[in-house]
Formats: sequence, C-alpha cells, structure tokens
Amino acid sequence: MLFPQRFWPGLADRTITIAFRRWKRPTVKAGGTLRSPAGVLGIDEVTIIEPGQVTDEHALAAGYPSRREVLADLRPSGELYRIRFHRIGDDPRQALRDRDDLTNDDVAELRGALRRIDWAVPTLRVIAERPAVVSTDLAASLGMERMAFKQRVRRLKELGLTESLVVGYQLSPRGRSLLARIDAGDLGDTTLGDTTDA
Repeated sequence: MLFPQRFWPGLADRTITIAFRRWKRPTVKAGGTLRSPAGVLGIDEVTIIEPGQVTDEHALAAGYPSRREVLADLRPSGELYRIRFHRIGDDPRQALRDRDDLTNDDVAELRGALRRIDWAVPTLRVIAERPAVVSTDLAASLGMERMAFKQRVRRLKELGLTESLVVGYQLSPRGRSLLARIDAGDLGDTTLGDTTDA
C-alpha cells in the first residue's frame, strides 16, 4: 500500500489514520505493519465497506477534504476497503541510511552481503551517477526490466544504501560512504563491482 507524497506529512504527525483502497485482495492485514516514507504504520483494521459508508469525517482522517474527493480518487474496480492504522514510529532503516561512519562490523556485514548479490555495486553506481532519474531509464541502462530493477533497489534499501525520491533514487549517506570505500580499495575485493549479472 503506497501513499503519494502529499499524504506524508499527515502520516508523520498522525493526523492521517485511515486509507481507502480498491483491491482484488488486500495487500495489508490487521495486526501487521507497513513501512511508509513517514514511518512505520501499525495496521489496526482492514474492512470491506460500501461507498455509502465513506463519511466526510473518514475522509478528513484519510487526508481528503470530503468523501467526494475520496471516491473520485479510487480506482474503478475491486472491493472497497477501509484501512485504519496508527504510526508506530520512525523507520529503523532511516537511522541506518544516515550513518556514514562505517565501522569494521558494518564493512564486514556489507562485504558479505555484496558477495551474495554481485549486481549490487553496478546498481549503486548507476544510482550514484543518475540520481532522481525515473526507474524505467535506470533499468534500461542496465538492460533490465523496470520491476526487476526496482526489486534490486528494494534489497539495497534494506541494507540502508539507497533512498527513494519523488522521482527515482539516490544513494544514502551510508551508500555513498560504502561506494567511496570500494573505490578506494578498502574492502579488499576488486571483483565486487565487475559484474552486472543477476
């Protein structure tokens, strides 16, 4: 479940606590969590409703001025779901991304991860060279399909190496520090950046 950027402030300050989606099947479940650009959300309720059950009060809690705007913003097909949630706190990946002072333990962990995913360094280099470029163009530059490329970026984000922008991506401070260490030969493995194979 994604939230456009205009909703991020309301998610962060906890004024947005409801979302409406039309789905063939829900992508979140009650009791689960969801990482959003505004922090980690705890999912409290996922309920199928009728359009007539959307009220102006619900619309305000979803970040819309009225129920009319909510209904106009929904996709035309699928069951209508009301999702209630609360903000748990900051995404722990954010603190990880902001750390550019890599310790020996950090380097050892990242070195092991990079050996398992030999496409990581070429992907990091493409993002470093072309920040804020749409993912379709970045994927094409590596001869990949967009969805496969986005899956790779998600794995790098889990390592705290990249962060999403409104359009495209950029390296996090941690990612920039790692790439600088690789370029300086500090990781001691010159093969890390030599292949783009999956």
